[in-house]
Amino acid sequence: MHKRTFLFTSAAALALAGAALSGCTTTTTSGKAEPSAVRTEIDNGVDSTLNRLYAEVKGSRELVAKSNAVLVFPRVLAAGLVVGGEYGKGALRVRGEPGGYYSMASASVGLQAGAQSKAVVLLFMTQEAFSKFGQSKGWTAGVDASVAIIKVGVNGEIDTATANNPVQALVLTNAGLMANLTLEGTKISRLDL
Repeated sequence: MHKRTFLFTSAAALALAGAALSGCTTTTTSGKAEPSAVRTEIDNGVDSTLNRLYAEVKGSRELVAKSNAVLVFPRVLAAGLVVGGEYGKGALRVRGEPGGYYSMASASVGLQAGAQSKAVVLLFMTQEAFSKFGQSKGWTAGVDASVAIIKVGVNGEIDTATANNPVQALVLTNAGLMANLTLEGTKISRLDL
């Protein structure tokens, strides 16, 4: 009896999570998203995310300026009940210029329940790391490169002692900057927009 209830609850949660994740795009009356509308939505989200990052985290503007490229996912939705997933769309900026559109996705299994939205900012600090990313057909964090989550000190500034990896990440939620998480196994693929 408990097994059947658990399976039903899990299936319902996954269906709800799938519906929530699939309903987060701009669509036209034909049901298919217009590429220009999707690009505009992503670009506006990227600008908003970077402005929020600069306002909340001291030293972040300088760190982004030092990077070879920055990949911003303004809204990554995560949902799950035992089995979870994350998905978001973002844009690459190479020295401030547009560099293409990307999606990020990951799956996980374990003790989890609920949903949340976050923004993910990846910084390619070296030309070698950025070139490897650009040459890949699909790039996976932890496989194609190690991604270090940047720590923020007590004074609200970026801890420059930990901000020295070739690929670095900042993760923002509604509560602010997140630490103690991993992007291992997150797959990033180019979008044809």
